Amino acid sequence: MHHTSLIATIVAGLGLAFVFGAVANRLKLPVLVGYLLAGVLVGPFTPGYVADQELAPQLAEIGVILLMFGVGLHFSMKDLMAVKNIAVPGAVVQIGAATAMGLGLAVALGWSVGAGVVFGLALSVASTVVLLRALQERRLIETGRGKIAVGWLIVEDLAMVLALVLLPALSGVLGGEAATTSGGGVLGAFALTIGKVAAFVALMLIVGRRVIPWILHRIAHTGSRELFRLGVLAIALGVAFGSAALFGVSFALGAFFAGMIMAESELSQQAANETLPLRDAFAVLFFVSIGMLFDPMVLLREPLAVLATLLIIVVGKSIAALIIVRAFKRPMSTALTISVSLAQIGEFSFILAGLGVSLKLLPEAGRDLVLAGAILSILVNPLLFAILDKVLPGMIAKEAKARGEAPPASAAAQPHAVLVGYGRVGKAVAEGLKGRTPLVVIEDDVERAEDLRRAGFETVGGNAVKAEVLLQAGLDKATHLFVAVPNPFEAARIIEQARAANPKALIVARAYTDNDVALLKQMGAAHALIGEEEIAKGMLARAPRKAAAATAGGH
Repeated sequence: MHHTSLIATIVAGLGLAFVFGAVANRLKLPVLVGYLLAGVLVGPFTPGYVADQELAPQLAEIGVILLMFGVGLHFSMKDLMAVKNIAVPGAVVQIGAATAMGLGLAVALGWSVGAGVVFGLALSVASTVVLLRALQERRLIETGRGKIAVGWLIVEDLAMVLALVLLPALSGVLGGEAATTSGGGVLGAFALTIGKVAAFVALMLIVGRRVIPWILHRIAHTGSRELFRLGVLAIALGVAFGSAALFGVSFALGAFFAGMIMAESELSQQAANETLPLRDAFAVLFFVSIGMLFDPMVLLREPLAVLATLLIIVVGKSIAALIIVRAFKRPMSTALTISVSLAQIGEFSFILAGLGVSLKLLPEAGRDLVLAGAILSILVNPLLFAILDKVLPGMIAKEAKARGEAPPASAAAQPHAVLVGYGRVGKAVAEGLKGRTPLVVIEDDVERAEDLRRAGFETVGGNAVKAEVLLQAGLDKATHLFVAVPNPFEAARIIEQARAANPKALIVARAYTDNDVALLKQMGAAHALIGEEEIAKGMLARAPRKAAAATAGGH
């Protein structure tokens, strides 16, 4: 029953990812480990059910599209131009350094120079999904460091688009099969690719900037939330597919530009919220599809080659990125964040390796090493970020001290309020509490925490889910706790920890639905406020009272 393979692939992928993700979380491991293991189990290299190997990567590509679209919604052309001076030369030099290291390993393994070039290029480009998920989990996308990382990623994406076009044209020169190219040879292929990318960017900036927000507003005026959600998804997927089909640009780059154009509309936040559930689900399928490609036996067949490949990705690339960022006189905290973000490879690496094999440039063993390096680097990357999360707060404090910025006086030793999260809601709460009560803010984004300190707020860097972070904020002496994080499950865990640490504190949290309210109150919140309800109360407070008074007089 071939027609059921799509359903079976989705069910097996999401079902096993949920089970193993939950087990990994229980064991205090990154959930990505569970997702990758689920992919290995439904892949062709392990016994039992084998998911459709053509469908799974296509489903995963939807996750990449929606993820890059979401990033674009939080970006702007101004942001991209602001980081071009470091992102463009930085990405180019780092790609060159990684390619050189990969070439060196290939020569040591007895491969040709052409094989080494393809192998090195495959090791040079970071995974879009892995990098963006790591930044989003730490709320770094909209920070200076996050924007540099995303800009760097966009440059890598463009470089790989060029590589995919030029490799067939250069195949004969590099020792592979000479591919048939339309007139003009290498220079013609290069010029055509640059022209297509330029045409796509121009079309999006000139036409898309007017058409996409106009469509979005017309849909919003219908008043149908379902139609709005469908419109957002149609724009994201349609622009991504059109950019690939018509201009030869990657799905990811097309989706990014669609999101960036849509970000100019005041409806961009609503668009981001509507795509979030689908984005997360398909991003999971991306990791499952990577797991399916992995042959565990390569670890036994080529252990030293696998280790060398992993060291190039995790150590070599990271050191290169660190040196480049420091050369631009950026703080060590920024350099470390960029280098750890790039210490993995993913989807473009598989495409390059597959093309290299088809052109007889790269041996099958080279593709196996690329896949092994990708899997292992994706597994290692969350551990590197965990180490970074512990190191950065102290490093940023030292950097602030070196700039002559003194920390504010402590409020945690006296009765005070604690605020968790400094987004749009948290910022409004903090400003409202200023001067009314001593306040300590908990914020896990280190750059945002630094901004808070500059603004005069006492700030504790870290995740409030951890009891030690709450205690560092003096929760045991706090009279109030305001939980302003948007994720209700994260808020529930924070409230549970807080209630155990201080049973007497008054806890107020934000919620989106009645179910959220029930969950947060069950965990110990005294009040859980829904934005729509508070808006309605504000409107009613300003409603006319005359009719009510007349009715009362009649009785």
